[in-house]
Amino acid sequence: MKKNAVSKTKLKLVLAQAMLGMVASNAHAGATISFGEDKFLHLGLGLRAAYTSASDGAADGKSRSNDFDVYSTRIYTSAQLNKVIKGTLNLEGTHGAESTTGGSKLGENFEIYEAIAQFEFAPEFNLWAGRMLTPSDRSNLDGPYFLSSWLYPGVVAQYPSQLAGRDTGVAVWGKLINQHLIYSVGSFEGHNNFKGASSEDDNLLYAGRVQYDFWGEGMTPAYYTASTFYGKDYLSIGFASQYQKNGVGSANLKGDYLAYNADLLWEKDVGFGFLDVEAGIYKFDTDGKSDVSKSLLASTPSLTANVGGIKQGKAYLFSSALLFPQQVGWGKLQPYFRYQKFDADSTKGDGGALSVDALSSETKQYDYGVHYVIDGHNARLSATYTKNDYSNAKDENKVTLGVQLQF
Repeated sequence: MKKNAVSKTKLKLVLAQAMLGMVASNAHAGATISFGEDKFLHLGLGLRAAYTSASDGAADGKSRSNDFDVYSTRIYTSAQLNKVIKGTLNLEGTHGAESTTGGSKLGENFEIYEAIAQFEFAPEFNLWAGRMLTPSDRSNLDGPYFLSSWLYPGVVAQYPSQLAGRDTGVAVWGKLINQHLIYSVGSFEGHNNFKGASSEDDNLLYAGRVQYDFWGEGMTPAYYTASTFYGKDYLSIGFASQYQKNGVGSANLKGDYLAYNADLLWEKDVGFGFLDVEAGIYKFDTDGKSDVSKSLLASTPSLTANVGGIKQGKAYLFSSALLFPQQVGWGKLQPYFRYQKFDADSTKGDGGALSVDALSSETKQYDYGVHYVIDGHNARLSATYTKNDYSNAKDENKVTLGVQLQF
């Protein structure tokens, strides 16, 4: 047989093996292509889309809106060279409510969410470098795809980030005590490292989280989290904190940034279904200074959005969900309720056009909804009524009908 024919035959065999690997793995989320011992490439897809009707949300400013949005489209990729050296590259292209940029074309609205070089030496010690989710609260480490509700809790989850809870830096993490204790700590680019903002001298942000899983140890990957496991006993508490010197304010009136939170998740079979309860408390301290406006970036929109917008105050979260055991067609019903509250403190700005005094205010959000759970977080339909109460603005409400799929 000629050399070219041999090469073509080998290529066909490799492609066939790859396709078989992808087909065989379709029973689970994502597809895996093996390239030999301990070498593989994993590919997955995510989609969140919804219809929303919001009060005063139409173009005339007084009628209810009627909007169909693609909230999120994700491409998940991960790879492994050997048991230690691994990598992750996740991409997001959105046009709707969870979009992180304002472009109308896919090329303008396509972001690198994770780009991580991973050195995983042992379950107890791992080193990651690149863009990643920072150690923070449970909701941020859930991301929108692994919450127990439909909408991300933006009222309370306000840690700064370059992009949707992520920052660029280096972190170490591990699981100790038979995977009951999960720790993560790292240093990152940080907030307000921009001309005219508080951190012109380019200070790093330091972040850490400690979590103890009493039940359900080892159920989550890395230091990530989920806020419901759809029918498994789970009990976990966590504490997170972030600090950056001169991390908030303007160049003329700057303050140190310190934030911390504690969160709890409990899920248990109570006889007539699995009850899920989550709670969190937050404190955001800006040293009494008002942050600069995000409009400081208006002249350079291509730069990181991690500038401005931090508010000083306290926040609270409570949610509950009940997964009924009865099968209804393809899935099961899970009604849920979530409450959020943010109490902002009065702070002092430098009086400039981009840094103003912030008056104390209170924001509350109530979510009442039901999920139709077909395949956990991989296939779920949701209906939610949301009401927002503001102490210094007109109240709002909206209805959201959403679909979430992951492959």
